[in-house]
Amino acid sequence: MLWLFRFFSRWPLPVLHLLGAGLGWGVWLVSARYRAQFRANVAQAGLPFAAARPAIAEAGRFVGELPKLWMRPRSQSCLGNVRVEGQAQAEQAFGQGRGVIFFGPHCGSFELGPQALAELYGPLTAIYRPARKAWLARLESVARDRRQLTVVLASLSGIRLMHKALKANQAVAMLTDQVPPEGWGVWAPFFGKPAYTMTLAARLALQTGAALLPVSCERLPRGQGYFLKIWPAVTGLDAGEKGDLLQAVTRINQAIEAIVLSQPGQYLWAYARYKTPRKEAP
Repeated sequence: MLWLFRFFSRWPLPVLHLLGAGLGWGVWLVSARYRAQFRANVAQAGLPFAAARPAIAEAGRFVGELPKLWMRPRSQSCLGNVRVEGQAQAEQAFGQGRGVIFFGPHCGSFELGPQALAELYGPLTAIYRPARKAWLARLESVARDRRQLTVVLASLSGIRLMHKALKANQAVAMLTDQVPPEGWGVWAPFFGKPAYTMTLAARLALQTGAALLPVSCERLPRGQGYFLKIWPAVTGLDAGEKGDLLQAVTRINQAIEAIVLSQPGQYLWAYARYKTPRKEAP
């Protein structure tokens, strides 16, 4: 499969997005379960279906752009077609000297986001869960590990490395809208309904005093590039080991909601956000 990714990585981004849009609609048409989950999550967010309808094609565009994002030469910058807004937020956060936690949802080009942030504010440590298919897991580990960007597994050793990075006033990054394994989260409201939500970002912020900065990476029309936005920091948290964890997680979910509502046509609405977490060995 590696040769196939390399082959498509040479194609122009507008063409990849066009093919991806077709893929997105193809999945929509053949999977009733996908359509039902998509519609249910949109309704839970209180949005009309028309507002989220573009996300059908955008989900396919995400897949279409992966070869270009993953196979990009390490010497080549990813910022050439990326417009950045909110850098003052990051500069202020780093000025506090306690590290920065960049977080966001599965919205827009969330694969490009960490690469761009690493070039802007690296070194950056990003945590991830590997794909279940062995070939894809190998490809992920190679493609995501770049200059100024270190990817670590969602494990105790990975969390220790993130602690170390924050203590050195460096940045870490994660997607906080995915359902973690049992024991890694708490039930917190998400669009008015309890959702099992990861606590890692909140715990790191409470323990280290690091700034929590929401980030979005919107895909621009017709393959013209991307818009990376650094949002205002999450504030009002009770600092320290005994800080209110549920309060912090709820604030993070609220920040995620704001991003999703700002670009509902690019969120992965079909994700089973309200499912019961799976059990996992320690």
